[in-house]
Amino acid sequence: MAKKITILGAGESGVGAAILAIATGYEVFVSDSGSIKEEFKKELELRNIIYEEGLHSDIIFDSAEVIKSPGIPDDAEIITKIRSKNIPVISELEFASRFTSAKIILITGTNGKTTTTLLTHHLLKSAGIDAGLAGNVGFSLARMIADDPKEVYVVEVSSFQLDQSYKLKADIAVLLNITPDHLDRYGNDLTNYINSKFRVIQNMKAGDPFICNYDDDIIKTRIESRNILPEVIKVSLRNEVETGGYLEGDIITTRLKEKEYRFNTIELPLKGNHNAVNMMASILCAMNLGIGHQSILEGIKSFKNAPHRMEHVTAIKGIDFVNDSKATNVDSAYYALGSYPAIVWIAGGKDKGNNYDQLREFAREKVKALVCLGKDNSKLLNYFRGVVPSISDTHTIKDAVRKAFSLAQKGNTVLLSPACASFDLFKNYEDRGDQFRNEVLELKKELEKENNRVL
Repeated sequence: MAKKITILGAGESGVGAAILAIATGYEVFVSDSGSIKEEFKKELELRNIIYEEGLHSDIIFDSAEVIKSPGIPDDAEIITKIRSKNIPVISELEFASRFTSAKIILITGTNGKTTTTLLTHHLLKSAGIDAGLAGNVGFSLARMIADDPKEVYVVEVSSFQLDQSYKLKADIAVLLNITPDHLDRYGNDLTNYINSKFRVIQNMKAGDPFICNYDDDIIKTRIESRNILPEVIKVSLRNEVETGGYLEGDIITTRLKEKEYRFNTIELPLKGNHNAVNMMASILCAMNLGIGHQSILEGIKSFKNAPHRMEHVTAIKGIDFVNDSKATNVDSAYYALGSYPAIVWIAGGKDKGNNYDQLREFAREKVKALVCLGKDNSKLLNYFRGVVPSISDTHTIKDAVRKAFSLAQKGNTVLLSPACASFDLFKNYEDRGDQFRNEVLELKKELEKENNRVL
């Protein structure tokens, strides 16, 4: 008789797990307390997978094991009930990793993990490696293993995905940074969040590469206070390192074993110190897999970042417009503000208890004008009044874009880097970024029509 497994949540992670489970001989049941998207229902029905939506029924408790989607909190009532019956609860990544012998690169961090994951995958693919992209970006790892097996998987992994992973092992692990985020899921205790992120190196062996940002005080302190088994490969913007990567002026140097590669950041498409960290991490992943300097250089030069992450939209009359809608917290906005010399900054949205002190000096030095965009901009207005020369209050993306353009001068960058969640005016950060891009391109089209020439 087939072992019964229940999957909670029918998004990409849950449906991917269901596809792999049915393909590997399990009896599968999918339960989602909300509504399931039609595309996912069709996939489940195509494979004759039984599912329910709008509730979690007692059928769940007949399972030998439960796979929990990362969006479901550990303290949810259904999880408490499942555990009270001594039914193991695992993550989709944990389950998926049982069915592959491929190399797995796990990339995590509070910020920058999507860019680093996409770039690492691009470098591997460009070099001819049979690499798959999975996790928080691309398809779920389980779906990839079931439908499109690869030699290497590059996986963006969140703390939520690591929490119910116990035997999951990275062949290469990357930890970019740790700053306070999602603390409501961790008992408002930063230590719990740190512990979750460091699960990325659990089960690694001595000599396995652990690439980490050694400028991050939290990461550095944890490594120096614990016995870390894998080989620590440091990335730094401040100090030269013997093994790892560092930035000196415009030059990135990466060192691994007897190899040393150099890259001039002026020639590379990703800008800003935070992206120098991301690039060094990706380069070191590639070097660990034997990829040479020229192939890496060509790969970086041909890389295009995902939308909404420091995405250059266009230029109008010498003014650059950059879409960084993915910057939903203060730390992300900090990296964006550090990347441009003269900025008209569009910020605001649903405040998550933000403390803007980290942004104060960049705002004073670089921001020529702040255009607030949100239902309630009072916190931003009050904090930055007197810090930046000009502050405006807007409540639609059209008004924000046009106000920013009116305040910008040739050579300035109009930067959408909200430092806030998007849910007050938009469906999500993608919707906010898409609307920003559309408004900027519409403005350019209008101005070109007025001037009867391409701007």
